[in-house]
Amino acid sequence: MSRAFVKEQDDKPEELAERPVSPNPNVVTVRGLRLIDAEIDEARRLLANGQRNADKAAIARASRDLRYWMLRRSTAQPKTAPNPVDAVAFGTRVKIARADGRTQTFAIVGEDEADPAKGYIAYTAPLARAVMSRSVGDAVDFAGGEIEILALEAIGPVG
Repeated sequence: MSRAFVKEQDDKPEELAERPVSPNPNVVTVRGLRLIDAEIDEARRLLANGQRNADKAAIARASRDLRYWMLRRSTAQPKTAPNPVDAVAFGTRVKIARADGRTQTFAIVGEDEADPAKGYIAYTAPLARAVMSRSVGDAVDFAGGEIEILALEAIGPVG
């Protein structure tokens, strides 16, 4: 194999699959918009670093991520929680009690801002769908057990 052939392969940019885009409406909180903007800024920073260092793999990753986040920003549908909060809705924080006595609190947010470990679940998640439109005191069958809604509040701009 000639060195020219190897060099040609080395110069070929890395081909990455596009990030999958959810078919669901891109509903976001104010916090979600800020998170998307931060991801765009980070992708631009990484792209500039990749270009400065002639790092084709970094350029490919950053370009792909920038395309994804720019699309998500352009399709974002900002939505605020109802005021007052009479029922579970997008942008609400929900406290529930499980049948085994455990309590859990989570906020219902957009898909890109979901972070279950930090108490943010997507409005498309099964738990969010199960409690949607329910009120304090309502009991809901979920995952083979019953959960009761204990409290509701609107999440603020900082989420």
